[in-house]
Amino acid sequence: MERVPALDEPLKKSLGPATAKVMAEALDLHTVGDLLHHYPRRYAERGELTTLADLPLDEHVTVVAQVADARVHTFNGSKGRGQRLEVTITDGSGRLQLVFFGKGVHKPHHDLLPGTRAMFAGKVSLFNRRLQLAHPSYELLRGDSEEAVDVWAGALIPIYPATTKLESWKIAKAVDTVLPSAVDAVDPLPDALREGRGLAELPDALRLIHRPRTKADIATARERLKWDEAFVLQVALARRRHADTQLPAVARRPAPDGILDAFDAKLPFTLTEGQQKVSKEIFDDLATEHPMHRLLQGEVGSGKTMVALRAMLAVVDSGGQAAMLAPTEVLAQQHHRSVTEMMGELAEGGMLGGAERATKVVLLTGSMGTAARRQALLDLVTGEAGLVIGTHALIEDKVRFHDLGLVVVDEQHRFGVEQRDALRGKGKQPPHLLVMTATPIPRTVAMTVFGDLETSVLDQLPAGRSPIASHVVPAADKPHFLARAWERVREEVGKGHQAYVVCPRIGDEEDQKKKSGPSAADEAEKRPPLAVLDIAEKLGAGPLAGLRIAVLHGRMHPDDKDDVMRHFAAGELDVLVATTVIEVGVNVPNATAMVIMDADRFGVSQLHQLRGRVGRGSAPGLCLLVSEMPEATPARRRLNAVAATLDGFELSRIDLEQRREGDVLGQAQSGVRSSLRVLTVIDDEEVIAAAREEATALVLADPDLTAHPGLRTALDALLDKDREEYLEKG
Repeated sequence: MERVPALDEPLKKSLGPATAKVMAEALDLHTVGDLLHHYPRRYAERGELTTLADLPLDEHVTVVAQVADARVHTFNGSKGRGQRLEVTITDGSGRLQLVFFGKGVHKPHHDLLPGTRAMFAGKVSLFNRRLQLAHPSYELLRGDSEEAVDVWAGALIPIYPATTKLESWKIAKAVDTVLPSAVDAVDPLPDALREGRGLAELPDALRLIHRPRTKADIATARERLKWDEAFVLQVALARRRHADTQLPAVARRPAPDGILDAFDAKLPFTLTEGQQKVSKEIFDDLATEHPMHRLLQGEVGSGKTMVALRAMLAVVDSGGQAAMLAPTEVLAQQHHRSVTEMMGELAEGGMLGGAERATKVVLLTGSMGTAARRQALLDLVTGEAGLVIGTHALIEDKVRFHDLGLVVVDEQHRFGVEQRDALRGKGKQPPHLLVMTATPIPRTVAMTVFGDLETSVLDQLPAGRSPIASHVVPAADKPHFLARAWERVREEVGKGHQAYVVCPRIGDEEDQKKKSGPSAADEAEKRPPLAVLDIAEKLGAGPLAGLRIAVLHGRMHPDDKDDVMRHFAAGELDVLVATTVIEVGVNVPNATAMVIMDADRFGVSQLHQLRGRVGRGSAPGLCLLVSEMPEATPARRRLNAVAATLDGFELSRIDLEQRREGDVLGQAQSGVRSSLRVLTVIDDEEVIAAAREEATALVLADPDLTAHPGLRTALDALLDKDREEYLEKG
């Protein structure tokens, strides 16, 4: 008898080249093991039909339903080509229209008679305000033939994540072919852990998840497979943390009566309790002889910059230098302005009028003039400048430090891993690292995504911050609401305040070339996103005529960007029409209103970030989310959620629930298939926390995993080269 193929055998050997090619292209499945780990999304029950009531628009779905009605309509008077078959299917919860055209009418007309039950797969679209599937694939569920009885004998029909090219039932047949190979699966869980927690063996779990007989089978399989994912990932992170504790670093302690004490003495306010607590955590880390790796997350406006600046001054006190990396030039310039303002004469080291304990604060960006740049580089290499603030220009080879002790990275998710790594290499020994983000992250996600960092949270807003009212403006359903939005902007300007208008696109020629049209059934989705240049022109000629309006976007010359920001900050402009370049860190306390055009085109956390630009002074803020999407769409539900709460942690949960397919290992944006298939970071908090404990203990006892070859193999599979680098560079 032929030997059952092992898990890393290429699929073309067992499924044939044609099927294997589609699996590789459509689902990124290449080996038998890949396919065995492509788990069903859900299960349809023979005795109960899948609900048609809540089908998601624009998604590829598989439904099990019964034909209620089938009619052929002839049009254009021609004999065959002008035929349309309309089939109505029902499952008791709702009805759905299927449509077949032209030559594709004959077979379904013969197959889909009223009363027939079948599985249908296709993309849900909207026609005449009704949901439909056009030319769906289908598989009849007949109980009479021998083969069909075998195929559908199980009480539960697995529904796989599928694509247009590869329907769920074809994937199911392929899984049947390779399922016997599951016996070769190498178990990554140590026996003691698996037995101690009463988890199924891996081959059994794989068999049960693909071909369950009962719901209990599914639960058993999922519990086991969740542990695999959580544990292997946490071992990778625990090894990262363990390796960090082995690295040397210089302990940095603030000097008594140094620059930090002088800075604290001149602060016009007291730090919030949260700021004091987080500062203590950071100072404790800086005082140790291995590098700090800390994530500082705080709500928009919670005073993270103040905490980071005090840490940087502590390092300057100890004789070292500190660098702050910002994701954009606008933000680097703004940080530089606010840091020098906060420090006053303490930022004037070596200058006339500088305080005795002062240092120099240098700005370094790609667009600086040659002379200024040369001076900045000189100040860094001699140690004259204790603080440097810049963009990734800081990472270039030419940049040398006298003694780099701390790196602060602002808005981590916008900063490439390689860039952080390059900056780390600039210290004589690895510098301490503080990563800041204003995107609140639920605890489990922090443990999973940033599992190699310790986490500090700032959740208190400093005194004097104002509430922000947020409203959705349904521009298509109620155009008069949009007219009122512009009136509100005029009213705010009339009170002496300023406003932002945010658009998803710039609107110049280059922008047009890059754009590839979005696909969706709604008119709102068919047109290109609204653009800064167009909207600014329309507002200036229409509803905001007479106001001082300027534009800001990423393709402007850096000097022009800085110029616009300065004028806006000085109150010399009324309205700034911008792209998301204003999303992080821009601080103009007099700006009270924000109108976000095509708000449905932005993510939840991005909308929360943008909204945080208003209400930064004593006057209340107003954020209007303009959208043309219809009431019942997921996009509108998302906007309603943002309007309903100012709690970033709550919003980050909503955001995560909607994007849970993204790869938690930081590959989310690159389209790599998710490494998490059954584990959901939101719901499986207990599993993740327990796996982290187990992983930490195991790595402490056996850092090289010599006693756990199965676990090593699983780690190698999880950590392909890119992911390994991602963790390496943390």
